[in-house]
Amino acid sequence: MSSDDKGKGTGQSQGMVKRNLKTRHISMIALGGCIGTGLFMTSGSTISKAGPGGGLVAYAAMGLMVYFLMTSLGELATHMPVSGSFATYSARYVDPALGFAMGWDYWLNWTISGAVDISTAALLIQYWLPDTPGWIWSLLVLVVVFLINALAVSAFGETEFWLSLIKVATIIVFLVIGFAMILGIMFQPAVGLHNFTYKDAPFVGGFPAIMGVFLIAGYSFQGTEVVGVTAGESEDPGKAVPKAINEVFWRILLFYILSIFVIAALIPYTSPHLLGASEGNIAMSPFTLVFQRAGLASAASIMNAVVLTSILSAVNTGAYASSRMLYGLAKDHYAPKIFARTTRRGIPMAALVATVCMSLATFASSIFGQTFYMWLVTATGLTGFIAWIGIALSHYRFRRAFKLQGHDLSELKYHSKLYPLGPILAMVLCLVVIAGQDIPSMASLDWSHLGMTYFSVVLVLALYLGYKFINHTKIVKLADMDLSGAGSAD
Repeated sequence: MSSDDKGKGTGQSQGMVKRNLKTRHISMIALGGCIGTGLFMTSGSTISKAGPGGGLVAYAAMGLMVYFLMTSLGELATHMPVSGSFATYSARYVDPALGFAMGWDYWLNWTISGAVDISTAALLIQYWLPDTPGWIWSLLVLVVVFLINALAVSAFGETEFWLSLIKVATIIVFLVIGFAMILGIMFQPAVGLHNFTYKDAPFVGGFPAIMGVFLIAGYSFQGTEVVGVTAGESEDPGKAVPKAINEVFWRILLFYILSIFVIAALIPYTSPHLLGASEGNIAMSPFTLVFQRAGLASAASIMNAVVLTSILSAVNTGAYASSRMLYGLAKDHYAPKIFARTTRRGIPMAALVATVCMSLATFASSIFGQTFYMWLVTATGLTGFIAWIGIALSHYRFRRAFKLQGHDLSELKYHSKLYPLGPILAMVLCLVVIAGQDIPSMASLDWSHLGMTYFSVVLVLALYLGYKFINHTKIVKLADMDLSGAGSAD
């Protein structure tokens, strides 16, 4: 395993990525990474299914779990900032076979997600231009994202900064208007908190309903782990990563909790509109409904534009994260060497081209056959949770080995919170979410549907066991673990 952080800026040699991401880039990437369509479109369904109280509990619990997870990733990323991120950590601190499996599964997930996102972007553009073919817009989005990522990592960082800023600004305006309506400042009479006690509220369906919306809340937070990938190209990972985790995550949690609170207060959980947005109807987005109620006639068009920026951000982040993961796999000898080559600007061009081509191939499958396309989308749904388990497990074993080998915590640039509770809680909750993903199919023993739902789990196990069998790898012993950090050789 190796660190790819030697040299800085233009002083790096060819074959290395460049450390040109500024602290403000990484902070905004971390902030905007999990503020997307999950909040703007599907957050209303959590309130509809579990009531206002259930929705708040689900997002609070998932947010707390992801916070612990992020602090674990922060400790690892500041100690050894590499583009391979948690795949490299899994290989070094758990088992080389696990690193191989994690990296390839994550790369596949992002390439397929990219195809889904460019399809969604086309639908959003057709909101304004309904008579144009969607595939043209999808192809245009993919070309633009490729060009941004092919220029320089700073171009990616700057693009993400402004796209994320649009999302953050929208949420702030939404919260200001929402609380003004709740308190009666701009809407008479004051809405108050009546909807929190309406009918069966605040908790509808009890604990099973809350468990059900854990899945939706968990998906909303996926993408936060990308900050670990950006550490490999940060100008100052020791400063940027802790700042992104300590300051930004609390803002994310605040945005989610307050947004859910405002939606629950202004729209009763019995409203059919809360479920309409989850079906892709921008006019039924909770944000659109609140803006319209406040008198903003063009709310649907504005929110369509905001959601489009979120989709563009997701495609952009996906191209970056997956190309860097493939680059990291090649650096660790888990992928062909060509993917470890970079341009003079530090861009792993072969890895980027392979990623974009895979997304394009997946998108093409949607044109020629929806069945296979939807199977791919569903089959990779659990990859984010699997990656989180890998992060938590790697950190848990890293810290145990760090202590066993006689190191002092003062040697670490950043300390995770509440070790070992943090990583253990993250692993347990992720396992609970994965196990509860498709309870109806389990109850009816619908093996075909179960196979599709848990394909990511099966794929990781197959990659892990296959690599282990071929290369005879073993779980790394704590006493033998290589704990060298940023100064280790490539």
